Amino acid sequence: MTSVVIIGFGNVGQHLFQAFEEVSGASVVQVYSRKEQLDLDDTPITNSLQDLTEADLYILAVPDDIISDFSEQLPFSNRLVVHTSGSVSMEMLSEENRKGIFYPLQTFSKDHEVNFKEIPICCEAVYEEDLELIMSLGELISDKVVQIDSEKRTRLHLAAVFVNNFTNHLYHLSDSYLKKNDIDFDLLKPLIKETAIKVQTLSPFEAQTGPAKRKDRKTINKHLELMEDREYRKLYRSLTKSISKTHGKKL
Repeated sequence: MTSVVIIGFGNVGQHLFQAFEEVSGASVVQVYSRKEQLDLDDTPITNSLQDLTEADLYILAVPDDIISDFSEQLPFSNRLVVHTSGSVSMEMLSEENRKGIFYPLQTFSKDHEVNFKEIPICCEAVYEEDLELIMSLGELISDKVVQIDSEKRTRLHLAAVFVNNFTNHLYHLSDSYLKKNDIDFDLLKPLIKETAIKVQTLSPFEAQTGPAKRKDRKTINKHLELMEDREYRKLYRSLTKSISKTHGKKL
């Protein structure tokens, strides 16, 4: 049984806690949170780093910009401490403890359930023994656990920003545009779903469709005329140009 302390109880910390609660082989023996009121049944909670209990693994599920400072504040040494960030190097963790990475590659929202079995977990550690422990822990909750170094993980995170954050922003822009024109965004949801399903079996290159790929100037110009917002037109032109170039067509 691997004992775990989760430090930080935001979106990632909460989902990790729930995932570990549903499996045998790991036990969350304590949660650190600055929130004064949490109800985690039998799991002890503390808001003091000085009161952290001893465990096999400490998971720092805190914002990226405070990982380094937070790890320096831990009141112990030579214990295994990992963080969950996709973009922060393992080297940013304090030298006082053994270092590692436990990065679940997924977007987490507070009230939206996820299936951890489908979430890739990227692991890294300085020592082989620590890596084995981290990966074994990951395998308890996920069917996809990989060893990947900080440089590749950072590049993976960049790609994740494109497919998740940027794509979601495009959803928002579409939603805003449709609301201004009194059209229900729900009409696009089957299209969004089908697009996501296609890339499970086709490469994104093969799955590409649309006027930019077809070199359909008439439709593209019509779309540009329909956009009053200059920033929308600028983004549309940029994406159209990129798609056209990718598929070997000039507009």
